[in-house]
Amino acid sequence: MAELRVLELFSGIGGMHFSLRESGVPARVVAAVDINPTANQIYRHNLPDTPLWNKTIEGITLDDFNRLNFNMILMSPPCQPFTRIGLQGDLSDSRTKSFLHILDLLPRLQNRPRFLLLENVKGFETSAARNQLVKTLTGCGYEFLELLASPTCVGIPNSRLRYFLLARSSEVLVQVPPEGQILTLLSCPASTCLSCPGKNRPGQEVPNTHFLFKRETAEELQRKKRQDQDSSVRRILDFLEPEPEQELEPESLLLPQKTLLRYANILDIVQPEARRSSCFTKGYGRYVEGTGSVLQTCLEEEVDRVYSGLDQLPDDQKLQQLQKLKLRYFSPREVSNLMGFPRSFEFPPSVSTLQRYRVLGNSLNVVLVGRLIRFLVSQNPLQVLDGSPVLVPGSGS
Repeated sequence: MAELRVLELFSGIGGMHFSLRESGVPARVVAAVDINPTANQIYRHNLPDTPLWNKTIEGITLDDFNRLNFNMILMSPPCQPFTRIGLQGDLSDSRTKSFLHILDLLPRLQNRPRFLLLENVKGFETSAARNQLVKTLTGCGYEFLELLASPTCVGIPNSRLRYFLLARSSEVLVQVPPEGQILTLLSCPASTCLSCPGKNRPGQEVPNTHFLFKRETAEELQRKKRQDQDSSVRRILDFLEPEPEQELEPESLLLPQKTLLRYANILDIVQPEARRSSCFTKGYGRYVEGTGSVLQTCLEEEVDRVYSGLDQLPDDQKLQQLQKLKLRYFSPREVSNLMGFPRSFEFPPSVSTLQRYRVLGNSLNVVLVGRLIRFLVSQNPLQVLDGSPVLVPGSGS
């Protein structure tokens, strides 16, 4: 295959660029576009040879795009208009203007790209923006495949369920599922995984079940045990640093006392031997609920024993119990590892720890997207086993 000329939109810290490298597909990014100054600083630090346009996408004209002469678009538009915990403004949210500008330009391009890959949060698949995207692609003669996928399907112990659309022009991409059906790629059965649609988020009560030591149901505990027994997923240990870097601020990675006392019952605690972790969001390190897992570093203590009767203790004794576990945040480097970024990826020293967590939370899983790019370009088969689609040997899994 001849080298592809790739346009990277909403480039962030370069997740799509590194995914392209991960895919092994011969390609060159002819331009990356983003307006976030911190993300652009990190992008330039790691990818200094790539032209980076620090401007709004709405400000790029049709002539600008035509001069680039690209044949692939990789993009991850702002997710805030579609996320389940946001206002779900969809097309009425001003942050969708740049995406709509792309859809307006696509039919009018002098040479339409052969390939297109889009990533967004779960929730995008039911949006009006998605409907507009599908309408535009269909009108331009693209075949496309939609799916929801998590890094666990490529053996990475991190739940990050995301929507993907893979499109190519004038060729059949794959035998697509029935109209309106979106494939789901997970390492665990979709009917039992709590990261799947319709299931309760960690920390929410499930009716008619008893509670354990933490605010955790028996169903949730069993789900975690199943994940930890899934040998197709690697261990957390494989992604940890021997000596995790300290924050650039004076604080260590250990959870502060106030955090331990206030949020003890909703912490998602994992051990190095675990094969699961929660999705890391941009609020990690700043907020606790739903922002990502924390690591137990003292393994001589059992979580159940520490939490047994914890709520009946006064704060000073409660704190003593919790501190036995030596719970800490994953370092930014470790989060980068779990998100598939290569060892060569690094942050400029001037970027603070909280900024690092924030841009990582806005990025994507490099290994998973790399497999999807390879699949998109090569048309390797997608296999469905027992109604659960999985990436199979031959597609880079």
